[in-house]
Parts: sequence; C-alpha cells; structure tokens
Amino acid sequence: MRVVFMGSPEFSVPVLEALVAAGHEIAAVYCQPPRPAGRGKKERPTPVHARALELGFEVRHPVSLRSDEALAEFASFEAEVAVVVAYGLILPQAVLDTPTYGCLNIHASLLPRWRGAAPIHRAIMAGDAETGVCIMQMEAGLDTGPVLLREAVAIGSKETTAELHDRLAALGAGAIVKALSKIDNLTAEVQAEEGVTYAAKIDKAEARVDWSQTAEVVDRQIRGLSPFPGAWTELDGVRVKLLASRLAEGSGEAGEVINTLPYVSCGKGAVQLLRLQNAGSRAQDAEDFMRGTPLPLGTKFC
Repeated sequence: MRVVFMGSPEFSVPVLEALVAAGHEIAAVYCQPPRPAGRGKKERPTPVHARALELGFEVRHPVSLRSDEALAEFASFEAEVAVVVAYGLILPQAVLDTPTYGCLNIHASLLPRWRGAAPIHRAIMAGDAETGVCIMQMEAGLDTGPVLLREAVAIGSKETTAELHDRLAALGAGAIVKALSKIDNLTAEVQAEEGVTYAAKIDKAEARVDWSQTAEVVDRQIRGLSPFPGAWTELDGVRVKLLASRLAEGSGEAGEVINTLPYVSCGKGAVQLLRLQNAGSRAQDAEDFMRGTPLPLGTKFC
C-alpha cells in the first residue's frame, strides 16, 4: 500500500522498518521537528527523522497540520493509509479523512484501558497482569476510535517500562503489517464504554519514593518509572535514582536497608534494589553501585 508514516520517538522506529520490510511504499514520513538537546543544546532530529533519512525518505515536520498549506501537502502524497504511532500532534479531521483507508494508530495498551500519553508506565504502576497493542481507526476523540486488531502480552514481574516498551514496539510493528495485509477483511470493534481509564502524562512529582507504601506499590513505581523520569530517593541528602527492583521478604523501618543484597523495608514487605544511579553518575547494578556507595545494615533512604 501507499503509506504516509507519522511517528517521532524510538518506539515508532521498528514500525517504520517493518512497513518497509513488508514492501509498502512510504510516500512521506512525518515527525516532530528537531529540538535542542544535550549539553551543547544542538538541534537533534527525532529517532524517526534520523532513521527515515537513512532509508532515503522525504521527511516533514510541520508545527501544525491545520493550515491550508499543510493540508494540501498531506493530500498531495495520495496515500491509501496513514500509519500513526506516537507522532505528537493532534490530527485534524481533514487529515483523518484524506487517505482512502483513513489513519490507523498503533496504541500501546489494550483499549479502552489506558487511553492517553503514558500507557506503558501506567500499566506497570497499576500492577496490570497484561497489556498489549491495538491497531485503531483514528477519530477526533482521544484514543476513542474502533479497534481493528489487538495483541496481548503478559507483563513480567520484574519488567521495567524500558523493557516493556521494546517488546510492545516490536509487537506493534508486527500487528500493523498484519492489519494492512488483510485490511479489507477486518471488522472494526467499537470500544466498550466500561473499563475506560486514562494514562496521564507522567509528572516528575510522582517520582519520589514513599517508603511507607507497601512493597508492591514501591516496586511498581520503580519499574514503571524506569528509565524516565526514574523513581528516586535520598541517601544522606543526595538523590539516588532507583531503576530496577523486585519484591523481597523482610521487615524493618520504612526505607531501612535490612540486608546487604540490598533489601529495603517498606510500610509492608520489602524490595530488593537491582539497579541504582547516583546524581551525576551512570546507572549501575546494585553490586557495582555498593562498591562506591556502601549500604550497610541500618542505612536509611528517605
């Protein structure tokens, strides 16, 4: 099919590559504009932008799609379908209506659960047993369109957002190729009104660990916010990011190191910290971290 691809972050790259590998014609690639990044604040293209250029595709990065000029340019590509995954702009109705088969979105949840900006983080933080991807026919509402195809996966007990992100990116790439191969025979499933939840954008204020919470809540927070923005705690007034964990047994005061693995006591139960990062340093596995920052029994995180 003749496809306009619309995506920006790393999550979208495997989808673009899968469409190319499946033989679809990429008429154009749309993504967010380059933005200042790094210490030098040099403008950096999005991962999709960089990969699209490597593949030899035209790249567009308008700040809006609502102008007559932007709409005319989009229509000029004469796409049969637009594939949209984590693009970052709201598509006006005129864009949604332009391709023959409309605009198909790859959403990283089992809709109607976790509509919105941060479905992977929220699924882990909520303790969901499974998640997945949906191929959705886009409409004006926020992730409200009918679902054409869905694929589910279990969430691992030690899985972080980074790990689940990569699995779902690959799953979404396979799902959109499957959907396009039988698009004329797919039945659009209207989303149920029951079970709707919203995956609000992650606020950095959510990242500080409250050790008085149960171990289950703390563990899900650590894994769900890894790698960004990273759950954090303080040790002797210094901020420490916690990037991987698992549930453990033991008890003590909230935030207390109760053995040298290290296990840290919570309001109920304990967690084992697997990966940590001191401010200004690189992330390290717990064993390497403790060579530079010892955590003797009785150490208190706060």
